[in-house]
Amino acid sequence: MPDAAGGDEMKQAKEIEDAEKFNFMATVTKAPKKIQFADDMQEFTKFPTKSGRRSLSRSISQSSTDSYSSAASYTDSSDDEEGTPREKHQTNSKGSSNFCVKNIKQAEFGRREIEIAEQDMSALISLRKRAQGEKPLAGAKIVGCTHITAQTAVLIETLCALGAQCRWSACNIYSTQNEVAAALAEAGVAVFSWKGESEDDFWWCIDRCVNMDGWQPNMILDDGGDLTHWVYKKYPNVFKKIRGIVEESVTGVHRLYQLSKAGKLCVPAMNVNDSVTKQKFDNLYCCRESILDGLKRTTDVMFGGKQVVVCGYGEVGKGCCAALKALGAIVYITEIDPICALQACMDGFRVVKLNEVIRQMDVVITCTGNKNVVTREHLDRMKNSCIVCNMGHSNTEIDVTSLRTPELTWERVRSQVDHIIWPDGKRVVLLAEGRLLNLSCSTVPTFVLSITATTQALALIELYNAPEGRYKQDVYLLPKKMDEYVASLHLPSFDAHLTELTDDQAKYMGLNKNGPFKPNYYRY
Repeated sequence: MPDAAGGDEMKQAKEIEDAEKFNFMATVTKAPKKIQFADDMQEFTKFPTKSGRRSLSRSISQSSTDSYSSAASYTDSSDDEEGTPREKHQTNSKGSSNFCVKNIKQAEFGRREIEIAEQDMSALISLRKRAQGEKPLAGAKIVGCTHITAQTAVLIETLCALGAQCRWSACNIYSTQNEVAAALAEAGVAVFSWKGESEDDFWWCIDRCVNMDGWQPNMILDDGGDLTHWVYKKYPNVFKKIRGIVEESVTGVHRLYQLSKAGKLCVPAMNVNDSVTKQKFDNLYCCRESILDGLKRTTDVMFGGKQVVVCGYGEVGKGCCAALKALGAIVYITEIDPICALQACMDGFRVVKLNEVIRQMDVVITCTGNKNVVTREHLDRMKNSCIVCNMGHSNTEIDVTSLRTPELTWERVRSQVDHIIWPDGKRVVLLAEGRLLNLSCSTVPTFVLSITATTQALALIELYNAPEGRYKQDVYLLPKKMDEYVASLHLPSFDAHLTELTDDQAKYMGLNKNGPFKPNYYRY
């Protein structure tokens, strides 16, 4: 009997425990269900429709507009209902409204981003501290058009600390970090940029930087040549008074050389893109890491065994190929230059024509600086789920315009990820609408950008302070001595120690003990 009584008690306790557990689970699952679904409904109502904030008619067909309405927005969906920043009146804490950003209230968050970037940009901060007392850019009025990220914010604030007045816009409609732009505006920089600008917004922002009563730029810092082109075309009198242009991209440099060849370049310009510290570090090492970051964040693709074709084997192409090969991808190269093609062969890659392999490719990457590298014909022949992206500066490499046709449907599946759907159901995955992948869809290593930013700062200082006659109306490379100085500023980060030449060794080699150590024609 005691055993039976004990069993009844245990059974009764178990029933009470089960009842309490049921009530608890009902309570836990019931309340969140309402909250979660309500939030989801609110979020869905914020996504842009055909009549929403950003006009889609400029870039997509009627058949694809509806696909966008239920997909991720170009910017944070929580801000979509606020309208374009051009329609809002914002002021910073000092009462200034000389800027146009997404939301000035994000400034505190952006400031933290900038402070984090400064930790890995010690060389640029060192340059700021060394030259801050001299103010080598006092009187300089710099108008800039670059990616607006935490790293470029450190550059902009360095230029201001060295005495310059700056007005800034973005060179890419997708690469702006809104919180960083807000932090710059709060600090007093006239910045006109936000993530997800339309084409009209893009040119409006550039114009607002250049066209201001009582303020006229005398220096240009450009990335891609759009700002230089705008000033040259729209404000020729301003262009003639510019003291110097610093350009950091292949596309922009090409445009400068075209102007120079035509005899229309009336100011000296510095080609930073082909400086050793930009080409070998930003173009090569930066892209070697950021290509994977951009592809992984947008597609979650596994690269092992994938067939990838990289169009162009310059420094950017070399970096991309090295990273893809290391993860087990089968990499093909297309090239027009026999020297670059031979380098690709010696590095173990097959050099092919794009139309020979396009049907088998899982990923297509462009990095040539040219236009129409991937045409509609190539896109039509691609396999289902082929990923197409661009690592060059300009959005001209992939013929995206040819995809804006009624028979193709655009479906936004993630931020910066579009599925282009053919009538037979085939899908091609297009990233960032053919714009620069790494800065549109991910980030780039801060340390490498420190190298580029330091190079840009020194180029501006050199052009602004150069005595009359040193630089004529032409395009110049950064002096070798400056390249070496930029590199030396970054060596302490690795606890690296240079060997010094003895007097006898320097005499034997015909070198100055302090450099430059290589002639201008040396190929690193």
